Amino acid sequence: MNNTTPTLNSALQSFFVTSIQELYWAETNLINVLQTMTEAATTRELKQAFDQHRQQTMQHAQNLEQVFALLALEPQAEPSVGLQGLFDEGWQVIDETEAGSAQRDVALIIAAQKVEHYEIACYGSLLTLANTLGHSDITTLLAPVLQEEKDTDTILTAIAEGGINAQASEEPMLQAS
Repeated sequence: MNNTTPTLNSALQSFFVTSIQELYWAETNLINVLQTMTEAATTRELKQAFDQHRQQTMQHAQNLEQVFALLALEPQAEPSVGLQGLFDEGWQVIDETEAGSAQRDVALIIAAQKVEHYEIACYGSLLTLANTLGHSDITTLLAPVLQEEKDTDTILTAIAEGGINAQASEEPMLQAS
């Protein structure tokens, strides 16, 4: 184990900041994505889950703004190519599924879970880096966010397994126009 004090102007610190900027971009954009997904969802339960996560996402963005403040930086969003691709998938499943169908809800859940898994990986990695860099105050801010992301993933799985997947499996295939 290395007992040296982390250098705050290190390449790792720079990478840490860039990762926070990308996650900040993701959270601020996800607010709008979740609003659209809420409107596109069919079941009340899924609409509520998306809306609840949208409320949490607004808080996540504020938590990241606090992280910037702890680092004495202005909040700055850096586009995340990976998350942009996942957001685009979300728009695509809305376009490619029938409104009001269980299939659309299944597709929305899968698209949302892809984003959740990406966020879980990002927040988990940021927590590890914060610990490595000696930012225990940042760890305290981000640990509950990571748990909320995991909880959202669990909720989405429960909704899918609670009947939407089975219902979608019984819907007829749409004929190509």
